[in-house]
Amino acid sequence: MKDIYDIINEFKKRPAQPLALATLVRTEGSSYRRPGARMLICGDGTRVGSLSAGCLEDEVALRAGKILQTSEPTIVSFDTRRRFGCAGRIEIFIERISEEFLRDLAQNLAARCSCFVITAFGEKDAGSRVVRTETNQDYTHKHEHELIQKIHPPIRLLIVGDGPDNGPLHLFGNSLGWEVIELADPNLLSIEADDWTAAVVKSHNYGRDFAALEKLLPMDLRYVGLIGPRKRRDQLMNGLLDLGVTVNAGFFAPAGIDLGAETPEEIALSIVAEIQRVFAKGSGESLRERKISIHTALERVNTSALLKR
Repeated sequence: MKDIYDIINEFKKRPAQPLALATLVRTEGSSYRRPGARMLICGDGTRVGSLSAGCLEDEVALRAGKILQTSEPTIVSFDTRRRFGCAGRIEIFIERISEEFLRDLAQNLAARCSCFVITAFGEKDAGSRVVRTETNQDYTHKHEHELIQKIHPPIRLLIVGDGPDNGPLHLFGNSLGWEVIELADPNLLSIEADDWTAAVVKSHNYGRDFAALEKLLPMDLRYVGLIGPRKRRDQLMNGLLDLGVTVNAGFFAPAGIDLGAETPEEIALSIVAEIQRVFAKGSGESLRERKISIHTALERVNTSALLKR
């Protein structure tokens, strides 16, 4: 999803400039990226986003340059088994993207609203469009030559407290395209939370942690992490329960995945990895332990999410 955020940021720097959008619309066998991966190609050759591990981008950009001149969309197929050793086949749809499409997408993300991007790549009505999720039309059914992708706003990570691990949390979050907000004082916590908001409480002070959790837990976030030992967690939970605060499954304490972390950087990595796992519905297990392909598992999760929206 970060590709989308980066594409929108680049679009904002280039008002009224011709831009091409390349979209991975179909895969067969193994591929580095899944359908929905996108790359923006600008008239000066600037590229944002990726479609592979770097194998295809030059050729796609070359095709996109021609499409910027003709405005005629095209679909390009790559047999990665013969050329790149990826044991698959992929199809990439390239179009001269309209300013209206990018503007609509930017407005939805700025308002922290999810939406659907529908990319038709058949002979008729080829192109991409944005559809708000509030509409009543059913977009769970996908036509053969149509890619439907749900786009959500970036994860907003609230860091309540200060300390040496704030820097790495900021660094890792920004690298993933998240919106990171630091609050040293829990009494200043007044942000309206949504489905894509996570929080890490780390003031290392019982009173400030208690005040932060008293505000955060009733928001029913998917992730509220607390840094600190289990004994203090239990004391905090008992105090919160006495006040009638519900502690749900979104409370992770101590926060983080077991990576053997010790330094602030390692601790931040373990927490960011746990947040990513929760929001992406990953298992957290080593990929070598999977009995099915990585992408098959992810597609099952995404399909389920669409049907439950």
